[in-house]
Amino acid sequence: MDQLTIIKIGGNILDNQSFLDNLLDYFSALPGKKILVHGGGKIANVLMEQLGIKPVMIDGRRITDEKTLEIVTMVYAGLINKKLVARLQQRGCDALGLTGADANIIPAVKRPVKDIDYGFVGDVYAKDISSNTINSFLAMGLVPVCAPITHNGDGILLNTNADTIASSIAIALAHYYEVNLVYCLEKNGVLMNSEDENSVISKIDKKSFNEYVLSGVVSAGMIPKLENAFKAIDSGVKQVTICGPQAFKQDNAIVGTVIVC
Repeated sequence: MDQLTIIKIGGNILDNQSFLDNLLDYFSALPGKKILVHGGGKIANVLMEQLGIKPVMIDGRRITDEKTLEIVTMVYAGLINKKLVARLQQRGCDALGLTGADANIIPAVKRPVKDIDYGFVGDVYAKDISSNTINSFLAMGLVPVCAPITHNGDGILLNTNADTIASSIAIALAHYYEVNLVYCLEKNGVLMNSEDENSVISKIDKKSFNEYVLSGVVSAGMIPKLENAFKAIDSGVKQVTICGPQAFKQDNAIVGTVIVC
């Protein structure tokens, strides 16, 4: 099977010029098929606050009302996505900017209201990913750059967690490739001590994950990120790594926290 690398980057990387340049240099030079998935919550939060709208997050997940949906769509699918595409083209990487609505690659369903009403938030299932369409882009030599905006098939856009999108795409394409999924943070990996960049936990399995959650070592947005990572590993993805932008080496090795069964 051919290899496929999927790298997901968030707002803290996008907002740091040095980090982003390092990542894009590595990604552009990476041989073989590849996909870039991005978030951008930090940038969206800044714009929301400038417009007098208070961002609301619960356990690392954004509450998305109509106004928030308009802003995140503009920021994620517009500003961030197209800037990334342009900067990859600058590096000779033939990038194609996409949302989940484009070519119907990522259908979603609006998250049902239970204890919390998340608003216009979409849940994605790997079985619904249009893997044939994504494969056709990859076969053409294009590099998909995916924004975390999906759709429900009835004309409604939905805000979807970018970690979930990366995990779902990785699972859907694991039938065709040996998939290496990488979550790139501003930190060097999952840290035992959040104040010590050298305290990277080299490997995490489900047992240690549960222990870290109970002890508070893993909290907030790291919890759903690791949940997505375990789901990917359980569903056939070859490797999942959580790392920082300094972890990318010219020999294509990536150093960080490896997720294991």
